[in-house]
Amino acid sequence: MDTSNLLHTLNQKVRLLSKEVNERLQEYDLYMSQWTILYILSQKGPMTQTGISQYLKVEAPTVTRTLVRMESSGWIIRKSGKDKRERTVELTEMAKEKFPLVKKSIEYFDQQYVGQLSEQEQQQLQRLLERLGTTRSDLDENK
Repeated sequence: MDTSNLLHTLNQKVRLLSKEVNERLQEYDLYMSQWTILYILSQKGPMTQTGISQYLKVEAPTVTRTLVRMESSGWIIRKSGKDKRERTVELTEMAKEKFPLVKKSIEYFDQQYVGQLSEQEQQQLQRLLERLGTTRSDLDENK
């Protein structure tokens, strides 16, 4: 199989997904990268900036720039951590109030986006995406 074409198609679908999610998030003055941070904070609770960067597999300066924008928009608050370099990030009260609305909007979009796939196909896609980029030793460790 032509893996270049496979990965090109995947990249194009991810770009389309990002574009459409960004359009949906405009009414909340958010972008997909910010939504991702809101989502993980809602799921995991307060996290360090380093933890967010590692979880998202995004460079620390990129995460910091996104967090600065989110903080100035009132979505998150950054607090000093255990030492001077560590910053803990958490949702503001405004974010906690608005999060369910944003999540509902995104969930509706998600259903439209993958709606033509059966439940079984969605589960299969989830498993396949989780395996992408992992090595055989990674798979063996997770058994």
